[in-house]
Amino acid sequence: MAKPSLIHEEEQFQVRTAWLYHIEGLTQSAIAEHLGVTRLRVNRALQDARRNGIVRVSIHSRCAPCLELEKVFEETFNLRNVAIAPSPVDDVNAIKVVGAELGHYLSDFLRDRSIKLFGIGWGETLNFATRTLMPTKREDLEIVSMMGGAPRGSDINSFDVTTRLAELFNASRTYLTLPIYSSSPESRNTILAQEVFQEVFEKIHSTDGIAVSAGDMSERSLLIRDGLPGNVNRKELIAAGAVGDVLGYFFNAEGHIIDHPISQWVMGPNPFEFRGKPNLILAAGGRYKRKIILALLRTGIFDSLITDQRAATSVLKLAGITKR
Repeated sequence: MAKPSLIHEEEQFQVRTAWLYHIEGLTQSAIAEHLGVTRLRVNRALQDARRNGIVRVSIHSRCAPCLELEKVFEETFNLRNVAIAPSPVDDVNAIKVVGAELGHYLSDFLRDRSIKLFGIGWGETLNFATRTLMPTKREDLEIVSMMGGAPRGSDINSFDVTTRLAELFNASRTYLTLPIYSSSPESRNTILAQEVFQEVFEKIHSTDGIAVSAGDMSERSLLIRDGLPGNVNRKELIAAGAVGDVLGYFFNAEGHIIDHPISQWVMGPNPFEFRGKPNLILAAGGRYKRKIILALLRTGIFDSLITDQRAATSVLKLAGITKR
């Protein structure tokens, strides 16, 4: 019999350690003694189990201030579903908090057998969501990527997020195997006219729901860092009024796509094409994203919002809305 790979052995060790700690209630010292390893190895295995998604934490409670904010957002922006999570100590970790909240939301949402085709975008928030999702067998479900790949090497790409989400539900998947941007409107139209891409776009527009995240205009944004064409820079986009992006399209503060050539180069769907459809989920958090969150809420495209408490409060302040 072939010896299991080192990766497989390590994963099994993480599972066993996590079971003893979280289910059987043993201390790390007791686990180390039971398994004949050091306490340090047990500690690292528990951390890796969380990081690799073997252990998923779900807190079944809501805080009162978040519930109050959710009601305000539902009424102010005509949203069907709003989930606002408590903010992290460090605002930079908001993507983890919002990602976890999205993971919990999708765990329930994608169990619904009426959802057959689901579109997913790209970004760190969506990546973190896949770490907190509760796996469910849904062989009748198909996951479709809504963005192409970044031209430069990135820690996260749209295909990874699509693959991971599909694997968690034992679902099929379809990829949009294109770059995020073309070099010109002419090349974009020529490529998208190909039958193979037309089929993917038909699926994208037939989705029963989508989940996307938004990027701001700082270097924290994956799109700014890894996805922009070589002949476009962040400063010129800001000069054109951009406050952030969704699906590769940059929006101004009023919720309009900016007047810049890059808007004609996007190889993915225009977010406005989905306005009026149900189950359009925007997941974005952190005060630094308040401008793009507000801009996207003003478009009327999304009927569901997942964010954090500090970001939500900042959005209302930016919009001049007083919480009742």
